[in-house]
Amino acid sequence: MVADRPPSLQAPAIRLRDAAVDFERRAVWQHADLEVALGEFVVVLGPNGAGKTTMLRVLLGLQQLSEGSVEVLGGQPRRGRRSVGYVPQRRTLDPDLGVRARDLVGLGVDGDRWGVPLAGSARRRRRDLVDATLEAVGATAYADRPVGRLSGGEQQRLLLAQALVTQPRILLLDEPLASLDIRSQGVISALVASVARERGITVVLVAHDINPLAPFVDRVVYLARGGMVSGPADEVISTETLTALYDYPVEVLRDSRGRIVVVGLDDCDSHHH
Repeated sequence: MVADRPPSLQAPAIRLRDAAVDFERRAVWQHADLEVALGEFVVVLGPNGAGKTTMLRVLLGLQQLSEGSVEVLGGQPRRGRRSVGYVPQRRTLDPDLGVRARDLVGLGVDGDRWGVPLAGSARRRRRDLVDATLEAVGATAYADRPVGRLSGGEQQRLLLAQALVTQPRILLLDEPLASLDIRSQGVISALVASVARERGITVVLVAHDINPLAPFVDRVVYLARGGMVSGPADEVISTETLTALYDYPVEVLRDSRGRIVVVGLDDCDSHHH
């Protein structure tokens, strides 16, 4: 099986070569070289406007590079690829939204057929797939409840399930921990890591804070000022690396609980603007 080959013989899940993206004549990031291995868990960090969401859009085939090349699963990225699951930035769902949780997840299977009845056997396969995915993310208990009445953490589980229901090989997540309390951030981080490990899924997750994710990640990609660095979290989120990336003094500290605190970024932003 492919999974048993030495890593050196496996093509990467994602490859960027000397990649650049421009927006309104400004380089969002440039000279980006990155390879993400099959099954790897990568977190993308950086300040607002650094191009974190742009990177996901490139991998989804929604944003063209201005220079360089990108490969996803050995080919060009393209829209609507079922082997790539996507969890966009979480929007606030209307409390009065009456769609059942299982129906929201089911849109990941056949959202393009909404309102078109499925044949009996296809309908059963769809139901079984949705049920299995709800179970995988721990959402079975509220599968038939209206999504608008669920907590933020519960809604995030459903959006994760919607992305997983196509059984993707790559999972892209844009700020899945935003607006969640600290406990829910830890729970969702552990859930993503567990499901990805169990299914052998490559994860690229955009976040602002590494702390809830630190126990689970294989590598960090940090974007700032048009540049990119990648490596183990302790190497990338360090005083030396971030000072070099920002070209401004930045200090990385740990509090009494071991949580990472970066000092100086606010001054850095004002210095460069």
